Formats: sequence, C-alpha cells, structure tokens
Amino acid sequence: MTTVHAYAAHKANGELEPFEYELGTINPSEVDIAVETCGICHSDLSMLENAWGMTQYPFVPGHEIIGKVTATGEQVSHISIGDRVGLGWHSGYCMMCDQCLDGHHNMCKSAVATIVGRHGGFADTVRAQSASVFKLPEGLDVQAAGPLLCGGVTVFNPLMQFNISPTQSVGVIGIGGLGHLALKFARAWGCHVTAFTSSGPKEKEALELGANSTINSRDSQAIMAASSCFDLLLSTVNVKLDWNAYLGTLKPRGRLHMLGVLTEPLDLNIVPMLFNQYSVSSSPVGSPATIRKMLNFSARHNINPVTEKFPLSKVNEALERLRQGKAKYRLVLGND
Repeated sequence: MTTVHAYAAHKANGELEPFEYELGTINPSEVDIAVETCGICHSDLSMLENAWGMTQYPFVPGHEIIGKVTATGEQVSHISIGDRVGLGWHSGYCMMCDQCLDGHHNMCKSAVATIVGRHGGFADTVRAQSASVFKLPEGLDVQAAGPLLCGGVTVFNPLMQFNISPTQSVGVIGIGGLGHLALKFARAWGCHVTAFTSSGPKEKEALELGANSTINSRDSQAIMAASSCFDLLLSTVNVKLDWNAYLGTLKPRGRLHMLGVLTEPLDLNIVPMLFNQYSVSSSPVGSPATIRKMLNFSARHNINPVTEKFPLSKVNEALERLRQGKAKYRLVLGND
C-alpha cells in the first residue's frame, strides 16, 4: 500500500485541505509518478466549483503533472522507474474502441479523465495508465512544462488536425493561458500570426510571444479591416463575441476553431458561411501520439509556457489568483 498525501476539497468551491488516501496494488499497465510540479488549469477551477455537474468529493485537482516514475506494472515496457514524465487530462483509455484503434484516444468514450472520479496531481503521488504517460524530452523546463500537457496540446492539436501549412495565416483570439501558447506554437509552425486582444499592454507582450501583428478586439473597424485575412482563427476565450465579425476575417474555406469553453450558443449567419465555405469547429486535448509530438516540437523550438510558481502548500492562494484573472499566464505548483 502507498499512502498519498494530497490537497482536497470536501465541498463545491471549498478550500483545499491536506488529505490522505491509499493506493492499492498497481495494475500491470499502470505507473506511479512522484509529482514534482503540477499546473493549475481553469478546468481544475471548474471542477472544484462543480460547474460541469460531475465532480465527486473529496476532490483532488491537478492534471498538468510532471514527475518521476516510482513504480511500473509488469506489462509496462516503454517507461522505466526514474524516468521524468508528464501526465495530462486523460489518465487512461479503453484501448479497444474504434477511436482508440484509429489513434484518436482522446475521443474514446471510456477515457478516464485524471480528475473525474479519481484523484489528481495536487499530491505527492499520482497513478495512471502507462499509455497516457509521456517521457519528457530533454530541453523542456521541468518547472514550467506541466501546462503543455493540457493547455499546450489543446492549441497544438488543431495545427496538426487541420494540416495547417507554414504558408498560412493564423489569428489567435484572447492572449491568456491558452492564447499565449497558441502564439508560440503557430509562430514556430511557420505561420503568419496575429493576436486579437482587448488589452493595450498585452499587444506588446503578444509580439514578444510570437505574434507578427496585433488587432484590438474592441475596435470593430480594425476587425472589419482584416477582412479575408486568415486561414484559421483559434478562439481561446470563454465570453461571447461578435462571431460573425470574426468570420468576416476568414479567407474562403477558412475555419473558426473554438478552444475556450464557451457556454452560450453561437449566433452565426449562415449565408456568408455558405458562400465562403467557412467552417466552425472545436476539439479537446489530443491523442497520445499528438501529445508526444507536441512535447518533442516544444523541446525543438524551446517552447515553454510563461508561468508563475507557487508551493503546493499555497494552493489556495494560487487558485484565488486564477479566480481573479491575475495569472500570467499559467500557474504551476511545486511540491514542497
């Protein structure tokens, strides 16, 4: 038996408190990870608040995990004890459905989310199926890499999924936890990248992060002037915008791809969509193959999230900073 020392909430939106639980015998395909760092994603906050109606308490958040393998099941061959690894949103897959067999594990209906119905990485140890655990390439910052496992692959996945070429133009709406990584990835991909932001100070930061140009998202005339400019728009915001105005910035056959969790219905005019063959889509994280490629791409191009760091013992202070929208741009907890 392994005793896990974690931080858990016992009610919706409750403070996280020290919490212990026992891990049983490790299964043949599982690994145990000694957590070194864990990012705080907005999804952790949503789950803490039970905003999606599926949180079970006591609840241990954390699904952007970096750590070292301390135990492996007898069938695990690609990961060894002592390897530094990452674990993201999913901690297991059925491995037998059509989606898994086609390499789209992230679409598996039986996939196990790391913080849904199980305890996550705000702890000293976490257990997961080995197929969802990835060796960390050399060159990545161990103290900052955790958010790549969720936020990073979320914005990287569409570049691969839609075969975006380095000759294309990409717009990123919202420069925050997701958006700043989208700028870094799209620029390294070779695209011409434009940042849409409502914050004056963020315009300069967006250019430093990789944007070739910026557009003030509060200036309707500036958005209109960008007519037919983009092959792909990545929206990372969770607020309602004038989506028809943004559709007007797409080239024919362009795509508006929604990555922020927007709960309001989209109000879209079909006629311009029809005549320009626009697409509107969305996607979740990524498959294991995509995550591995994203990590290798990040190491090759020196892509690391911009982070603020807190010790795990200060987890409630870190969560409050996220609630208030003050994080720049991702928060990472270090085990202390």
